[in-house]
Amino acid sequence: MIEVYKLTKRFGTKTVLRGLDFDVRAGEFVALLGPNGAGKTTFLRVLASLSRPTFGEVTVAGHKLPAESAQVRARLGVVSHLPLLYADLSAEENLQFFARLYAVSSLQSRITEVLELVGLDTRRKDLVRNFSRGMTQRLSIGRAILHDPQVILFDEPYTGLDQDASEMLDDVLRTVAKQGRTVVMTSHDLARAEDLATRFDVLSRGVIAASATRDSFGGGNLLSFYKQALAG
Repeated sequence: MIEVYKLTKRFGTKTVLRGLDFDVRAGEFVALLGPNGAGKTTFLRVLASLSRPTFGEVTVAGHKLPAESAQVRARLGVVSHLPLLYADLSAEENLQFFARLYAVSSLQSRITEVLELVGLDTRRKDLVRNFSRGMTQRLSIGRAILHDPQVILFDEPYTGLDQDASEMLDDVLRTVAKQGRTVVMTSHDLARAEDLATRFDVLSRGVIAASATRDSFGGGNLLSFYKQALAG
């Protein structure tokens, strides 16, 4: 579903990604871990066709980047630090706008389905400007899955959320994952990542330093695996 080979990304004289290899199968939920400055957000921006690779090959859902960016975006959902929503529109109006952009069929029934999934059906007529941070993030996920994408990218989706909002977001992410979508999520919250993801990749010094599935920590836990990967 995602294939990355020898990806290099430079900004002037600074090299952020250094010949990175990355491969994700359909239906996997990958937690992309790493310290600040490791290049996680840069990597997700390349996968989302928002930033062009300097060198290397990137294929998402069978389409190569950057040549087939339009085809990739049609099969991709992205949730980033910015909600990418219109504050002066209601939850329903926001989804109507994005549904028309993606030519979503059965528009109204699909919007209702998505609002129910993210727990906002009773607030569908409320303006986004009146939403809490947690509600805004849930609507952002609704926007990202509205066109039924094959791949969803989450860049630190828990940033700024309180405990209650984080737990609600946990439930939404579990539901999204159970629907068979391929998910890549960056996170600094190791406990939450360990609970949600099926695979864990550590990005360090511009490459994937280590990769493991939930069952392959060798009797340890994600924290010890993470520390060993950074130390290596």
